[in-house]
Amino acid sequence: MPRKAVVLVSGGLDSATVLAIATEAGFDCHPVCFEYGQRHRAEVDSARRVCLRRTGREPRIVAVDLSAFGGSALTDTGIEVPETSTEGIPVTYVPARNTVFLSLALAYAEVLDSRDIFIGVNAVDYSGYPDCRPEFINAFQALANVATRAGVEGRSMIIHAPLLDWSKGRIIEEGMRLGVDYAETVSCYQATDAGLACGRCDSCRLRAQGFREAGVPDPTRYVVGRG
Repeated sequence: MPRKAVVLVSGGLDSATVLAIATEAGFDCHPVCFEYGQRHRAEVDSARRVCLRRTGREPRIVAVDLSAFGGSALTDTGIEVPETSTEGIPVTYVPARNTVFLSLALAYAEVLDSRDIFIGVNAVDYSGYPDCRPEFINAFQALANVATRAGVEGRSMIIHAPLLDWSKGRIIEEGMRLGVDYAETVSCYQATDAGLACGRCDSCRLRAQGFREAGVPDPTRYVVGRG
């Protein structure tokens, strides 16, 4: 029987690629998506489409309201999403987001008797988020192996982050090889309810740059006059 894996799917470009990588590797993928109080539902709708197409399985959608704490332009509408480059860790960083997400994915993996969790963090073309670095992934894997029954019983948990040191262009090239339909994905921090991208936020700029690097036409649907 194929090994079960929990795959974090946000609806964006990176996680859609990771899901394709995990399925090609032969894992029985159980996708999980989070409603965390983000600005729009478009990425959740995208995650559902991506997961159904790739696995035939609806993602497990988990609600965890990080907007209760705020502190990020992605969870607090009173903080504007920057449309130009900024110094340091940007206001789009959501405090402890990946720590929370991986913790819940870890709980799901234990219930499924799975040792494998896939996440699409990237430390090259990213916005300076501290929870997208190899140090974070290594530390969380160490935590997972002392905080779970599986780890204590000697069945090591593995946090797979295959995109960690890839450029956005390389990610897109791999996704194209695996048949990922990037037109179904939504990466924009402030997309419309219909999934139209602003074309100006940090995530939009990195995504567009990736398609240019890969030499692939950008299938992103932009707000009129923004792409």
